[in-house]
Amino acid sequence: MNLELWQLGLILLGGVAGGLLNALAGGGTFLSFPALLLAGIGPVSANATNAVALWPASLSTAWALRHNLRSLNWRRYLRPLLLAAASGGLLGGVLLLLISDQAFYQLIPWLLLLATLLFTASGRIANLLQRWSQRQPDLQRLSRRGWLGQWLVSVYGGFFGAGMGILMIASLAISGHTRMQEINAIKSLLSSVIYSVAAITFMLAGAVHWLALLCMLPGSLLGGYCGGLLARRISNRALRVLVILVGWLLTLFYFWQVYVD
Repeated sequence: MNLELWQLGLILLGGVAGGLLNALAGGGTFLSFPALLLAGIGPVSANATNAVALWPASLSTAWALRHNLRSLNWRRYLRPLLLAAASGGLLGGVLLLLISDQAFYQLIPWLLLLATLLFTASGRIANLLQRWSQRQPDLQRLSRRGWLGQWLVSVYGGFFGAGMGILMIASLAISGHTRMQEINAIKSLLSSVIYSVAAITFMLAGAVHWLALLCMLPGSLLGGYCGGLLARRISNRALRVLVILVGWLLTLFYFWQVYVD
C-alpha cells in the first residue's frame, strides 16, 4: 500500500503525540494507533505496526530499571515470569494474525473502552491495591496464581497493548508486591519481552507496514525527547485528564463508526 504525503504526515504526528504522552503521562497508544487507522492502514497491520514502534522504548526502559530486580530469585521467580510473558505475548500476537481485519475492527471500540476504563481508574486501582496488599511477597518462588495472572495479561498485551501496563501493575500488586520501584522494573522487563516476541512475530508474518513504521519511529523518539524536556513544566494531572478525554472521545467515535454509521 502506497501512502500519500498527508498520510505520512498524519502518522508522523501520531508518533510524536504518542511519544510525548507516553513520556509525560502514559496512554500514547490512544493517539498513535488511531493515526495509523486514519491514514488508511488495515486494523491488524496498524496494531502490529504500532506494537513494533513501541518495541525500542520498552527495551530501553527495561535496561534502565534492571538494577531494581536484584532481590528477585532468578530460577524460581523471575524466569517463570519471563516464560509467562514470552508464551502469552506469542499467543496474543498469533491470535491477532489469525483474526480478520473486519473482525478486529469490530473489536476496536471494546478494546479502546477497556483501555480507557483502566487508564481512567488507574489511580483508584493503585490506591485500593496498595491498601489491600500489605503482605510481603515470596520473591523466592512464583505462585501458580501469579503465573496465570501474568500470562493472561501477556496474551492481552500481545493482542492489543493499550492498558497492558495497568493490568500488569494490578496483577503484581495482587501477588503481594508493595514497592513501586520493583513493580515498575518487573513491568518494564515483562513488557519488553511481550513486545519483543509480538514484534518479531508480526515482522516474520509480514503484518508490519514498513513505510508507516519508518515514519512513526522518529516521531515517537522526538515526542519522547520533548516529553522529557516538558515533564517538569506541565501538570501531570492536566495531562492525565487530557489522555482520559482523548480516550473517551476515541472510544465513542469508534463505537459510532463501527455500530452506528
